[in-house]
Amino acid sequence: MRIENSFVPARGIGERRERSLWESGILTWEEFDPTRAPLGEKTGQRVESFVAEALERLDDGDARYFGDRFPASEIWRLYENFRSDALFFDIETTGLDAHSADVTTVSFTQAGETTTLIRGEDLTVNALREQFRGAPLVVSFNGKQFDVPFLEENFELSVDAPHLDLMYPCRRIDLTGGLKAIESEIGIDRDRPDLSGRDAVRLWHQYARDGDEDALGTLVSYNRDDTENLRNLADVVARRLHENSIGAVADEPARVPDPRS
Repeated sequence: MRIENSFVPARGIGERRERSLWESGILTWEEFDPTRAPLGEKTGQRVESFVAEALERLDDGDARYFGDRFPASEIWRLYENFRSDALFFDIETTGLDAHSADVTTVSFTQAGETTTLIRGEDLTVNALREQFRGAPLVVSFNGKQFDVPFLEENFELSVDAPHLDLMYPCRRIDLTGGLKAIESEIGIDRDRPDLSGRDAVRLWHQYARDGDEDALGTLVSYNRDDTENLRNLADVVARRLHENSIGAVADEPARVPDPRS
């Protein structure tokens, strides 16, 4: 599913009307013709107006425009268009309360490169801003409830790019539980499947208390696995949601790799 397959951002269009457009053979914005669309005159005009503006915004790569226009449950539709520049991120902390716990490491994966920032070394607000700057789409797992509030509480930082939190679309395709359980279910491997968030806290304290560089190295590796695996998970999610939506109506292939093949 690509942005230009989507009509739900237009006023008056919900999933049912969007599906009727696909079923009538109107699969993309450029195919939209109000004279043959199964819509009333006023709704057709609103869609036509949206399409005219959206085509320009897409040409400009204006991800924030679409982040504002799409319903929160449909932000996954931005993924195919912005996959190559999407920023995958994950944090580790000393606890679950953003007001009392510290962020220890933050890893980012973008365009195949992974960077990890470490508390007491290079984890600063300026370094965080530089990582988030210019990202058209940020991708996390449970980041809306956990990672972003932690970062915004601990640093003078605002994460305002469109945010694809994979926990929610995973539930739509019956992938439930934590990130590690979902990875195991869909066949995504990691170097240390035995480690958990509780181990991440222990490893940080072991490093901070004893100067144990091996503990820090294991923690960083664990955190990096989280972000690098998010891309494979996002590919699976995008393909399955595509297959359940426009792919169930028309022969419109998904344009993300299939990690299962």
